[in-house]
Amino acid sequence: MSDVLFRRTDGRVGELAVRHLDPEADAVTVHLWVTHPKAVFWMMQDADVARVEKEYREIVEHPHRDAYLGLVNGRPAFLAERYDPARVELAGLYDAEEGDVGMHFLCAPAETPIHGFTLAVITTVMELLFADPATRRVVVEPDVRNTAVHALNAAVGFEVVGTIAKPEKDALLSVCTRERFRAAAREVHA
Repeated sequence: MSDVLFRRTDGRVGELAVRHLDPEADAVTVHLWVTHPKAVFWMMQDADVARVEKEYREIVEHPHRDAYLGLVNGRPAFLAERYDPARVELAGLYDAEEGDVGMHFLCAPAETPIHGFTLAVITTVMELLFADPATRRVVVEPDVRNTAVHALNAAVGFEVVGTIAKPEKDALLSVCTRERFRAAAREVHA
């Protein structure tokens, strides 16, 4: 399962590529990421490899969800999920619009942090999602306490809609249109 679905180059980071996640082959790698202390908002701190494989098998087999493994310069470096927020995750919790796509992403823990890495990753995920002409808005619902991701979301064009109560967390619902993402990307490159 190494077929690349999307690829882009970032001046600081290098080549970023995205492929479908293989729950069996990628479980050990993803397990290391989702159980790392920096991934506390991923809510899988106590998961074992078997649970990670099961969770991601359910995601990839679900008709309204997808999971992706991101590569940076050919090495696994991030995780992304795409979902239909009108049917899963946010069903009944917000006013869904035609063309809404939900997104989660997680960067692998870094031994040596690279300035701009996380911005390059979220930009890649957003470009992947907006490469589908049917996508009109990307919707996210990070934990209200995850201030680092709120700042990152704002940097790529997300607007806060409000706080919503999900069973597992209070979330900061935010949306980003294709136009707002493109405008934010132009600002970053200016």
